[in-house]
Amino acid sequence: MDELQNKYQDLKKALRSYGKVIVAFSGGLDSSFLLKSALESLGKQNVLAVTAYSDSVSPSELIEAVRIANVLNANHRVILTDEFSNPQYLKNAPNRCYFCKDELFTKLRQIAISEKIDHIAYGAIVDDEGDFRPGMTAAKEHQIESPLQRVRLTKAEIRILAQDLPFWNKPANPCLSSRIAYGETITPQKLQQIDQAEKFLKELGFNLVRVRHHDRLARIEVSPDEINKILDPTCVKDIVLKLKSLGYAFVAVDLEGYRQGSLNESLISSLPNHATKKT
Repeated sequence: MDELQNKYQDLKKALRSYGKVIVAFSGGLDSSFLLKSALESLGKQNVLAVTAYSDSVSPSELIEAVRIANVLNANHRVILTDEFSNPQYLKNAPNRCYFCKDELFTKLRQIAISEKIDHIAYGAIVDDEGDFRPGMTAAKEHQIESPLQRVRLTKAEIRILAQDLPFWNKPANPCLSSRIAYGETITPQKLQQIDQAEKFLKELGFNLVRVRHHDRLARIEVSPDEINKILDPTCVKDIVLKLKSLGYAFVAVDLEGYRQGSLNESLISSLPNHATKKT
């Protein structure tokens, strides 16, 4: 525990060194904890939380981000991002996230210049280093700070430090585009289909849910301890009827259960050098 508290003190020291900071705030656990720590370290007047909204963000996630920002009493701004105007984003190659983050960080830098704020921070953590994350390349190019990663905080440690906050146990919920198989074009209609499917499953009581979109096939991931629940015949019938009404022809349950970045499992171990570059 002493080591964890030392990391937390190092985090607050790093944040204080910024003077003022913009926090890229999605409303997820990591960015929420980063925002809370920045407010404690710098004061409300020196912190601006900015949330990006586009077709790739579920409306429920935006509502949750606004709620958490209000709970933390933060200065909060919602902006629209336009990654959908970029053909490189829409074609959904494995480096898709690069173009989304490039758009986000470009907009944040414009705000920083306007508000005379030198530093921008986002919620990258140690765990992210073990997955394929092209967005981290964009962060480096735009000189975005990653203080949680800098002090080597993990997701499990952040949950411990945030236990007194209402969002401490919030499951990860990345953008809806991350559900679409690489190589399949992203459209707002597909994202709405995914969002409605996941909303229905959550209404059935499944907390950790992914509907992976493979053309006309919906591949459902839930936590491993809920696989038996989702395979109950009555539950299966309701899910199949609903997802087919949304336009899916086939509905499958992934028997391995939810795991972070499962679509990355299909990637070859050594990607071409251009995979994380702007083209």
